[in-house]
Amino acid sequence: MPEPTTSHPYEALAHSLRGELIRPGEDGYDGARAVYNAMIDRRPGAIARCADTADVVGCVDFAREHGIDLAVRGGGHNAAGLGVWDDALVIDLSAMRTVAVDAEARQVTAQGGCLWSDVDGATAAAGMATPSGFLASTGVGGLTLGGGVGYLTRRFGLTVDNLLSAEVVLADGTVVTASAQDHVDLFWALRGGGGNFGVVTAFTFACHEIGEDGVVIGGPVLYDLADAAAVMRWYRELVPALPEELSGWLGLITIPPAPPFPEELWGRKSCAIVWCYTGPHAKADAVLAPVREFGSPLLTGVQEMPFPVLQSAFDGLYPAGLQWYWRADVFHEISDAAIDVHLEYGEKLPTGHSTMHLYPIDGAAARIPEDATAFPYRGGGWAGVIVGVDPDPANAGLITDWAQRYWEELHPTSAGGAYVNFLGDEGQDRIRASYLGNYDRLTRIKERYDPENLFHVNQNIPPATRRP
Repeated sequence: MPEPTTSHPYEALAHSLRGELIRPGEDGYDGARAVYNAMIDRRPGAIARCADTADVVGCVDFAREHGIDLAVRGGGHNAAGLGVWDDALVIDLSAMRTVAVDAEARQVTAQGGCLWSDVDGATAAAGMATPSGFLASTGVGGLTLGGGVGYLTRRFGLTVDNLLSAEVVLADGTVVTASAQDHVDLFWALRGGGGNFGVVTAFTFACHEIGEDGVVIGGPVLYDLADAAAVMRWYRELVPALPEELSGWLGLITIPPAPPFPEELWGRKSCAIVWCYTGPHAKADAVLAPVREFGSPLLTGVQEMPFPVLQSAFDGLYPAGLQWYWRADVFHEISDAAIDVHLEYGEKLPTGHSTMHLYPIDGAAARIPEDATAFPYRGGGWAGVIVGVDPDPANAGLITDWAQRYWEELHPTSAGGAYVNFLGDEGQDRIRASYLGNYDRLTRIKERYDPENLFHVNQNIPPATRRP
């Protein structure tokens, strides 16, 4: 059937979609192009709010046939803001948020536009969870495709270690299911290789029973910043020796000026550890004893709570629309040299939202071979991130400078690469370093599934024949 005569090729796409096509100058455009990081201000050529997989296929075909840059937006949390791109066609999956739980099979299927709050809410009703991250407002797609480090990593592995299958729209417009049985090389690449290989419109994950009917024991323990060196030395030895039911991430923070924090602590710089225990409550006292007995904390907030409460605990402090600047690395150890750098820059936290976090990658995640998935950092250690954050655009330079300087001094103590979900626009060498020995295989799989590099608005892995 011939394409209808229109004044602009986007008119034909708009008529073909079950969802909505939003273009510059139309109502809702500015809201549709906004992402979580307000430092990103890009103007796409059009934003397709897809209603279903057929809409995604139509957009992929349209971009390929017209030579238009293509960006894919799930939850919009991407550190570098790669869910939008100037003059590109954006595939916006935010209307595709159906979640289906199969409690008997212990599985959950989530469409590509889901947030983790959607998944957590559905699985919690069955007393289960699947490993995700640390914010409920994060998109399922972006977090999963980069690896997925979170509260449940030590016990159940990364998010990608729990991915059972994925429905994927490929660069040629075909729809396939990738799993351990079908499109095995694609399935390998999706588990850490980012959005390089297609648009994932549905994910199916394994679920696990946690705590007591989904109630875990968790929350923050806050220490004075003056105690940070002692806390870090204790923490680096403690965590790898803990039962895998207990995990905790460490951060340097400014205590928020709001409940539930006591008013006398508001605005005080602190070394924080946020704990999550997912084992039987009858064993909790014994497992948590080292946590409760160490040091002289300013506040101990470890208590029973449904897992979604812990997962969403920081969403209110970090709403969409703040200015963000990210730098990151993976660390095999928290060395004394690294602690010295942390102390220096912890004292210099430039704004109340700016912070540094270290997330454990050990236990179950470290028992997976390095080449079993595209995510390579399986030797134990921590995913570290430094973020300068503030509501005021006038402070963008301040938070950027602090984060850059901090990273530059800390980087020599790192493993060399980063967790790709934390990468900004840092160049091809940083992407290669973040995949270690898996990079070359990823380029070969890219060559097979996207030889023209249609999916390049991401932490890009070029096809093997196009490698720089």
